[in-house]
Amino acid sequence: MSRDPAAQPILPGATIGIFGGGQLGRMTAMAARAMGYRIQVLDPDPACPARFVVDGCIEASWDDSREAANLARGCDVVTLEIEQISLASMDAAANYAPVRPGRNTLAVIQDRIEQKDWLRKHGFPVGEYRAVRSLDELRDAIRALGGRCFCKSATGGYDGRGQGKVGFRPGADAEEEARGAWEALGERAGVAEKAVDLEREISVLVARSPSGEVKVYPAAWNHHENQILAWSVMPAPLTDAMAAEARQLAETIADTFQLEGILAVEMFVTTAGELLVNELAPRPHNSYHSSERACVTSQFEQLVRAVCDLPLGEVEIVQPCAIANLLGDVWLDADGSAREPHFDRALAVPGIRLHLYEKHRPRRGRKMGHLSAVGSTADEAVANVLKAQGQL
Repeated sequence: MSRDPAAQPILPGATIGIFGGGQLGRMTAMAARAMGYRIQVLDPDPACPARFVVDGCIEASWDDSREAANLARGCDVVTLEIEQISLASMDAAANYAPVRPGRNTLAVIQDRIEQKDWLRKHGFPVGEYRAVRSLDELRDAIRALGGRCFCKSATGGYDGRGQGKVGFRPGADAEEEARGAWEALGERAGVAEKAVDLEREISVLVARSPSGEVKVYPAAWNHHENQILAWSVMPAPLTDAMAAEARQLAETIADTFQLEGILAVEMFVTTAGELLVNELAPRPHNSYHSSERACVTSQFEQLVRAVCDLPLGEVEIVQPCAIANLLGDVWLDADGSAREPHFDRALAVPGIRLHLYEKHRPRRGRKMGHLSAVGSTADEAVANVLKAQGQL
């Protein structure tokens, strides 16, 4: 799509505000600084990863609308790297600067029930699910969905938190599993999703500017362990027809939202050859960290271009690239005592780069960084990154 000639881009030298100072905000800030922008972030953690690479950091909670307004007062545009921002904070910031993506997009995505209902209402393919708001509703949903389900909290929760599953342990007591799943939801509203026969999980990242220009990245193939992304590679091994279908699906979702920014669309590829939308993320996505080395334009630079209404960068793959997440477990022995990973051994593997987020307190399951590796093929890139990970 061609750009609107009347559009007014926000040029380098301006200030970008980011709701959230985690690793995604950090890497976005680094890309923005390379382009000549100044960066302000808001985050409740005074030692958030972005603090060390930005011009200023406001320490405030996600629902502090007064401080959200203060962030926007000093910025030319505001974006986000986390979905937990309250709508009141979004509205307060929008009084002083454009907020991209906007509150209408976030209102749908930050609640999984709203998100699933929105996708279904607009005709996008989703697996069978039920909204649940009590233990009795969860019991009924499990029976209606055939017994094997993933249960996810409606708000918050990621990397396996706020999630439970039932029907996967032979001989398990059904009532005990239902109660366990309800406790995993925090005894609050959530969704129960019928388990699908899965071939693989993929994601597709879309960038869309206020002028309506759109770029869609090639799909990434994602491998999860304990409901946390373990590794991801671009390009995903898909047929041309499947790749085109995934691209069109993601682009249509972004257009339906009238997205301003970037959107990651997580999808299931079933053994029957169907594509089902799993979840949406209106921000940089873990599976596209590989875009820094695989693509002409990284997801982080693309977010800057999109929210500043600059021409979007090209997204073609230059070389296959894989990433492997480094969790806090790498820094801990089996007994919980601290250890220092052998980064020198990992970096001895050809084609490896190390990306650490300056998080100083490792915890099991906490994302502390990632490794990236290139290869002549996607399979070779995965083999390289896993070999390096094994050296740690």
